[in-house]
Amino acid sequence: MARIAFLGLGNMGGPMAANLGKAGHEVVGYDVVAAARDRHTAAGHAVAAALGEAVADAQVVITMLPAGPQVEEVYGGADGVLAAADASTLLIDCSTIDVATARRVAEAAEARGLAMVDAPVSGGTSGAAAGTLTFMVGGPEAAFARAEPLLAAMGKTIVHAGDAGAGQAAKVCNNMILGISMIAVSEAFNLADALGLDRQKLFDISSTASGQCWSLTTYCPVPGPVPTSPANRDYAPGFTSTMMQKDLALAADAATSTGTATPLGARALELYEAFCAAGGDATDFSGIVRHLRRK
Repeated sequence: MARIAFLGLGNMGGPMAANLGKAGHEVVGYDVVAAARDRHTAAGHAVAAALGEAVADAQVVITMLPAGPQVEEVYGGADGVLAAADASTLLIDCSTIDVATARRVAEAAEARGLAMVDAPVSGGTSGAAAGTLTFMVGGPEAAFARAEPLLAAMGKTIVHAGDAGAGQAAKVCNNMILGISMIAVSEAFNLADALGLDRQKLFDISSTASGQCWSLTTYCPVPGPVPTSPANRDYAPGFTSTMMQKDLALAADAATSTGTATPLGARALELYEAFCAAGGDATDFSGIVRHLRRK
């Protein structure tokens, strides 16, 4: 069993750290938010008073942070991970950030002789709690081999996508598909309502026909057809619209930097920006069906 420093104990990181503890690992947590630290302590795990204290004796450092600037600061700051970690420490960043930042941090880690992978996740807070996340991993084969057993304690699907940054590339591409498909499914249900077509009938047909997709069959944006979807909980979030907006913005930035045409991705970003600005920011991203209906 490993001694793990887990940095970032929020809605995703907290349950992920808890699952590592359930697997028998020693998990020392750190977070700048007191409530997150308290939850980790209440779950029976130690909390460090400072980032360097958490990292100093760790065999593995796992981070789950909001965005690229925080990742660069936590790893590369004067008192950051790269300065505090032992040369044998494995670094795993599970944050969703831009590919360029992921590669810069990986290069800095490599310069220090540290093994690192980027391992963003899919599955939302429910997947984090259940230990059923999907991990998209970028980094050297040897680092991936060390990381895989640890990721298996937090998820059910672990894919080595390629070299450093490949995990982040896979995440932004996947979530661009997700954002676009959720809008498409939402528009279809709104059109069905206007045409007088029963929602369950549309679901029964499209879920077994060419319109089938995850946004329909697992995360249906209208109440009824999929009882476990957020639509049946007044769109209480598993994955907020703000998070979807962030991921679509990352995809748009990647498209711009590579000269790739993603017109549907760009339009999906515009729609989620409008939904968030209209007060849907803390709502599950599937709640965009109501925003589109109002429009």
